[in-house]
Amino acid sequence: MSTAPTDSLNVPRFVGVPTFMRLPLREEATGLDAAILGLPSDSGAPFRTGARMGPNAVRQASIMLRPFNPYRGNIDVFDVLKIADVGDAPVVPGYEMETLDWLEQSVTRVVEAGAVPCCIGGDHSVTLAELRAVAKKHGPLALVHFDSHTDTWDKYFADKKYSAGTPFLRAVEEGIVDPHRSIQLGMRGSLFRDRDITQSLELGYEVMTTDDIFAAGLEATAARISERVNGAPVFLTFDMDFVDPSAAPAVETPEAGGPTARETLALLRAIKGLDIRGCDVVEITPTYDGPGQITSLLGATVMAEILAMIAEAKQA
Repeated sequence: MSTAPTDSLNVPRFVGVPTFMRLPLREEATGLDAAILGLPSDSGAPFRTGARMGPNAVRQASIMLRPFNPYRGNIDVFDVLKIADVGDAPVVPGYEMETLDWLEQSVTRVVEAGAVPCCIGGDHSVTLAELRAVAKKHGPLALVHFDSHTDTWDKYFADKKYSAGTPFLRAVEEGIVDPHRSIQLGMRGSLFRDRDITQSLELGYEVMTTDDIFAAGLEATAARISERVNGAPVFLTFDMDFVDPSAAPAVETPEAGGPTARETLALLRAIKGLDIRGCDVVEITPTYDGPGQITSLLGATVMAEILAMIAEAKQA
């Protein structure tokens, strides 16, 4: 069965049911190199809700994108990789623990089929379910984490330990992330307390704040990511609030003063040599987007760039 996307030179983009980049829709991931999977849950959101609607908003915006990536040798991503959209994982709205279990089962099926899960969230708590599924096959993962927040707090509200603000502490506690080969990028803004950054450092993560990124430069930051990972299997997670809200307003917890869309994409395009075993783009809350749906479009573009990274690595 073909995994080629619908040709937008022959069939207009407004025709058909929107899948990610007009890829074929499949019920399972057997025979694929990578699978697009929606994780439509915002049961872990401490602030704005609505990220449950993110996967389909990204799919709708992604029909604008084209298969050739000119930033990695003009690679035709879908010629190199067999990819399909496998729909959405089931969730239990309002029930965080049950939802994490169901999400993990869905991601596990993709991993067991031999495909790289490329997931669209959803709030950032969904990444814990993905990490659990991917680490069952590949062992402790190097985390490359783009975000304006560390998400390494211990608890929220009545001592609840599972939310969008806690997954990367829980992942270290569960032994599914190796913090000493992991890096968090983009932290900025006001803090709850003076330990909001040092709590990640104490766990073993490297942290590059937004100020650090711009002081080093985008090329040097990309090189540092590869150095830190040092060949380990990678899970790449991209929270859209990494980007300045002028370019990505529709996120759960926006933080002023971040990279532009152009700077964000330039950084992603400079990253080389990652062994990506799983990835996601999360925290898009489309009810806060304008009629141009700029956050969803940028989120779709970020996922397309990650797919190009995977394709380039396969060709190497």
